[in-house]
Amino acid sequence: MTDIIISGCFGTMGRTIAEKASVVPDMRITAGVDISKRDDEYRFPVYEGFYKLPEFQNCVIIDFSHPSVLSGMIDYALKYSLPVVICTTGMSEDNVELIKRASSRIPIFYSGNMSLGINLLISLAKTAVKALGNGFDIEIIEKHHNQKIDAPSGTALMIADAVKAEKPESYYVYDRHSERKKRDKAEVGIHSIRGGTIVGEHEIVFAGVDEVLSIKHTAQSKAVFAMGAINAARFIIGKAPGMYDMNDLIAQE
Repeated sequence: MTDIIISGCFGTMGRTIAEKASVVPDMRITAGVDISKRDDEYRFPVYEGFYKLPEFQNCVIIDFSHPSVLSGMIDYALKYSLPVVICTTGMSEDNVELIKRASSRIPIFYSGNMSLGINLLISLAKTAVKALGNGFDIEIIEKHHNQKIDAPSGTALMIADAVKAEKPESYYVYDRHSERKKRDKAEVGIHSIRGGTIVGEHEIVFAGVDEVLSIKHTAQSKAVFAMGAINAARFIIGKAPGMYDMNDLIAQE
């Protein structure tokens, strides 16, 4: 049995994880943490911060909350030697550095997107960059619902970083309206669309001379990300301290 603490349990993703975990035989929600604490929604106890959370042993923390929660959550995880699955996006460089330091003492699964399909898209994008060389311009388009705060999405940046790993001279361009000049070959354009109830759509476009290659992923339900987080929680139990991501989970399967 895998016991889970949900950080951000009253958020959309927190609720989805609670719903999906309740029907997975080897999963159990032990507690939740959310700043908007109330006691009328869940059967498990909810605390307004990690500083109020009592000691829980042999649990995994799944975090779908906000970067401001990170420090308190990491302190709690280190204190009780708990593995953490971090799904929250919009992390600063300082946040990422904190995660990396903590991973020397506890196992941390960190990914900007918990979908297997997205991680396959990233792998295909890297293959395309190597195969197509400098003859194609690269643009990334991401679409999300009108309540999403951060832009570009963490997933769009994951895709861009994968491109840069294969093409180190690349640099990111987020807005072209202020400059009137031709596109540079090293540019990777990143574009964000916010509207309606779009769950998540990511596309990488390779535009060459007289031909265009497009690789696209569409999430039709948040359950995709919830199940990815639950699988990551199951995966990270018993792992040695270190940083893990979806590539490690996929490799194990």
